[in-house]
Amino acid sequence: MQPEIPMRAACPLDLEPGDYLWCACGRSRRQPFCDGSHEGSGFSPLPFTIKPGRVRTHWLCGCKHTRHPPFCDASHNRLPRS
Repeated sequence: MQPEIPMRAACPLDLEPGDYLWCACGRSRRQPFCDGSHEGSGFSPLPFTIKPGRVRTHWLCGCKHTRHPPFCDASHNRLPRS
């Protein structure tokens, strides 16, 4: 089972410290975050925490094929074009 590919790019976001849920299924309308659209898909959101400190840009995966979720590893550059 493969996730949907909502975008073929990273999502650069300035995230405040706190807890987040990254969409792993690709169905969420709130990409890259979970909105509950995974129900019945066999996927679950990935919880992650941004620790306190300086707010900075985090590059979250938009294609859902990263080997280091939720962070982008440029896997979108290796996906086949459909």
